[in-house]
Amino acid sequence: MIDHGHDLASVRDATDRLLTAAAELDNAAVAEPSRLPGWTRGHVLAHLARNADALVNVLEGRPMYASGEVRDAEIERDASRPLDVQLTDVRDSAAHFQETGAAPADWSRTVELRNGVTDSASRVPFRRWAEVELHHVDLGIGYELEDLPAEFAEREIDFLARRFSGHPDVPPTRLTDGTHAWRTGREATEPAVSVTGPAPELLGWLAGRRDGSGLTVRDGSLPALPPL
Repeated sequence: MIDHGHDLASVRDATDRLLTAAAELDNAAVAEPSRLPGWTRGHVLAHLARNADALVNVLEGRPMYASGEVRDAEIERDASRPLDVQLTDVRDSAAHFQETGAAPADWSRTVELRNGVTDSASRVPFRRWAEVELHHVDLGIGYELEDLPAEFAEREIDFLARRFSGHPDVPPTRLTDGTHAWRTGREATEPAVSVTGPAPELLGWLAGRRDGSGLTVRDGSLPALPPL
């Protein structure tokens, strides 16, 4: 069962970790490439701020973004700002998200995200938690997938495995870190590919952050995953 209050607290802690680490940068470092193709660290920080605003929109019943084009333009607009402005924006937008999450609400209601995707409102804090944790890694400033909280890693693997479940281009696949197991891909009308490895490697592959070379594959080849 999703505990949105617990997840909101986890978002706050993850945001504090990111802000503390990013405060060690300087303006030149913010303008350097991140680990995301075509994005500087400034793009990542700008995206985190605008994503917090967008999820406030979701919780308050408005469209997440006015359009994909507006989303991209806002990130591009804000990417080149100085470090202190970036950090203030991430901090203030995160605080607004927390305030919105703390307001009395029906957390069982269905909300709409991007591209017509719907979900329970109770899952929105976890979605924000994922944004903060994974983009902290994307900044390339010493926070790695191995540093992610174990609870988050397990839940994000489950989330991504469900996202690819039933996808016609992904063969039936069994994932395990030796303790937990997940299934994803097409319905099992054929033998399942078995993919084994540490949770950070599984998560990195599923999230498009690693190439899967740290995983062991049996009964087939490592599936090519469609973009998230």
